[in-house]
Order: sequence, then C-alpha cells, then structure tokens
Amino acid sequence: MKILLLEDEYMLRVSIKEYLEDIGYQVDDYSDGEIAYDAIYSSTYPLLILDVNVPTMNGFDLLENIRSDGMKIPTIFLTALTGIENLKEGYKRGCCDYMRKPFDLEELGIRIEQVFSNFYNDNIGEIIISDNLKYCMTAGKLMYGEDEILLRKMEKQILEILLKYKNAIVSLATMQSEIWSDFVEPSAIRVQIKNLRQKMPRNVIQNRRGEGYIIER
Repeated sequence: MKILLLEDEYMLRVSIKEYLEDIGYQVDDYSDGEIAYDAIYSSTYPLLILDVNVPTMNGFDLLENIRSDGMKIPTIFLTALTGIENLKEGYKRGCCDYMRKPFDLEELGIRIEQVFSNFYNDNIGEIIISDNLKYCMTAGKLMYGEDEILLRKMEKQILEILLKYKNAIVSLATMQSEIWSDFVEPSAIRVQIKNLRQKMPRNVIQNRRGEGYIIER
C-alpha cells in the first residue's frame, strides 16, 4: 500500500516515513506542495498525508485542487495549527481526518488503518467497484465474487487510474501521461481499455464519447 506524505519538517518527515515503512507501507515523501501535487497525478496513492504549512502550495489548497478535479483520495491533515477554524477549514476542503502536532506515531498508524477501513468498505486496500466486483490495491487483484479476474500489467494500471479518479471522466491524454513515458497512439490505449472492459461486467467502465472513460460508484 503506497502513501504520499507531504511534510516540510525534515526530522518529522523522516520519522513518519520510517515508522510507516516499518509497519508495511510504502511511502513517497515530499517537502514541497507543488511537487507533491504533481506526484499525485503521476502515480496512484490510496492515501494522502498532508502537512498544511508547506512551501509553494499549502496542504489545504492542494486538497481543494485535487477535489475540484474529481479525485476522492482519502486524506489526513497534519498541522501545528490548533484553532477550531483551522479544523473546520480542513474538513471543508475534504479531509477525512485531522491530527494536531505533536502526535504519537502509533496513533497515526491507528488512524491510517481506520481511514482505510472506512473508505475502502471495511477491507484495507479493497475498493468495491460494483456488486460482487472489487479490486485489492495491495495485491493488485480484481475479484468477482470468489474468482480472480486475471489482468495484464497495463490493464491493472488503467483500472487503478480509473479508480483513482472515480466518478470523474479520465481522458486518453491523462492515461497517456500517467502510464506511458513515451507517446502511444490513442488507438493502442483504446485497445487496452477494450480488453479490460471485456473482462469485467458490462457497463462498469463507461465510455463518454469524445471525453474519456469513467467508473461511477
């Protein structure tokens, strides 16, 4: 399970990263808001942990920006801001938890588990897509009931991007930028999407002509 961590206090960032990796998470850590913002669009993160007061783009604005783009990634704020208005602002921008500094690392671990449990339908890392259909982010497995639907690497990447932007239309250009480092013909991307759609129940992945594809939940 991969987590994005945005924290500009070096020692705290290192401590959080080491603790989370010790308990089994993979952590990409950043100290700059704009760089973290770009990273969110170049990878798939089931969880964001954001400090509020960081250089270039603060945590509040970062979350508001990705929410306006239709991204519903669960987010925990870490902040030294203690006022109730700051707490209200964090939840207004769309966080699912808010931790005031200083905090115990073990408490952070507990809160992360709770976020995953609540957000991913009480199964850590599992996303319910539709009736009987779920995707396990940690194992990279698509399950229909008790049966696994075998996916190729590219099909998994496409599915993860569609889930990352759930309820939002994902264009071919977005898929191109997030999956392929070199230019790929749109027709080749459509073939991969067609193969993925054929393995899943009908209408799970919907085509919005001229715009892209969407999984609605």
